[in-house]
Amino acid sequence: MEKNIIIFDGECNLCNGVVGWLLKFAPADLFQFIPFQSPRGQALLSEHGFPTRELTTVILFDENGPHTHSDGFLEIVSKIPKWRLVAALLAFIPKIVRDTIYNMASRNRVRWFGKSNACTVSF
Repeated sequence: MEKNIIIFDGECNLCNGVVGWLLKFAPADLFQFIPFQSPRGQALLSEHGFPTRELTTVILFDENGPHTHSDGFLEIVSKIPKWRLVAALLAFIPKIVRDTIYNMASRNRVRWFGKSNACTVSF
């Protein structure tokens, strides 16, 4: 895989905010951002056995396969040179704690941050 592919919810304001942050801090061309609502997003989800009707986690596809939930987020952050140390420190938090917090934010993201008809990236 030539690029790290991030599948995200293109209608979620939190997800779009994180993508905007990544566009600002990640080296150019490090990630390819694909909304799960797009035809390419739907195809990748289906091809890898993920649900296509709803996205409950950001998914990073890289040379090691898919990464989801807090592991996916930490893997994304660890690929940004200036943020590797932060990702390494956060990785010391037990996965069950990280995933509990991640899943709570995922379940409530639209209620807390709202939904948008516009996506950070075009598809």
